[in-house]
Amino acid sequence: MHTHLNAVGDTIDRLLDVLWQHQGTDLLLTVGLPPMIRVDGALTPIPDARPLESEDTDALLREVLTPDQVKVWDEQYEFDFSFSWREHARIRGNAFTQRGVTAVALRMIPRAIPSPDDLGLPQALRDCALMHQGLILMTGPTGSGKSTTLASLIDLINSRRGAHIITVEDPIEYVHDHKLSAVNQREVGTDTDNFHDALRSVLREDPDVLLVGEMRDLESIQFALTVAETGHLVFATLHTNDTAQSLARMVDVFPAGQQEQIRVQLAAALSCVVYQRLIPRIGGGMVAAYEVLTATPAVRNLIKEGKTHQLRNSLVTGAQDGMCTLETSLSALVQAGVVSVEEAAARSLHPKEIEVRPRIVQAVRS
Repeated sequence: MHTHLNAVGDTIDRLLDVLWQHQGTDLLLTVGLPPMIRVDGALTPIPDARPLESEDTDALLREVLTPDQVKVWDEQYEFDFSFSWREHARIRGNAFTQRGVTAVALRMIPRAIPSPDDLGLPQALRDCALMHQGLILMTGPTGSGKSTTLASLIDLINSRRGAHIITVEDPIEYVHDHKLSAVNQREVGTDTDNFHDALRSVLREDPDVLLVGEMRDLESIQFALTVAETGHLVFATLHTNDTAQSLARMVDVFPAGQQEQIRVQLAAALSCVVYQRLIPRIGGGMVAAYEVLTATPAVRNLIKEGKTHQLRNSLVTGAQDGMCTLETSLSALVQAGVVSVEEAAARSLHPKEIEVRPRIVQAVRS
């Protein structure tokens, strides 16, 4: 085993290079399969690679961990970490045990932060990001590009206003330079013991803008609401399947006796909720589709009254307020020839609403 120590660095480096050359996003190392890369959302084996054995996955993992991290990993069954790779990217890693052996997932985060134009971010979302107060919720499944969208919005603020931006991340993915703003990024496990300690001390750190990463529990949701209510701009993420569902889920975390108060706070603090999905482009690559719910007076009332199931009506009729359903966004991508109808329909809860052809408005003859 020990004889391979020097060669190990080269192995991971080579695998990451294959991932980079294929413009892939993830590298998966699991026993019994060759190293797998995710390209345009689909997992494929690295060509001509042999299946990994348990000592391979162990050796490959130890190659990217520091001696201190190895000690922690040896006492745990799952472990998050991140590291820089060449000049190209940061790598977000998770090691876990499955059937008694080590498996590793590595996600590649390119160094360059894409602009809102590169990502096709909805105008309503950009407008909310440039407000000085409010709660912006990013929702969607794992791997739907939420971190990239948030990084792009933080970069937009950083380029436009002199603010103090604090992020609490687990782990840090995109690295921000100071532009007009001062940006302080705190990594859970490195710069702070846990989310709760970081959040508790954050208001003493004089932030204007706060990115809290994932809201995992009652305490972090309560905190994000309070900070947004007290004159700060807060970005947070949730894993949910649409905009309305995410609001219901935030409230449901609380005991029945507290839910009414939380609904009132949420209705007051919210600026917008964005749900996003990544869809394979025709010809390769991925493109995001967005659903955007902005906090109009009508939307705030529905939240306050606990009628989140009626929010879809607001979404459908709220185009003049910058709102858009996922289906509207998917329809635009299909009509522009960017994605196929099948790929669009597979990611929609309401596939019948996807319009393949633009609506023809008939001129009324007098």
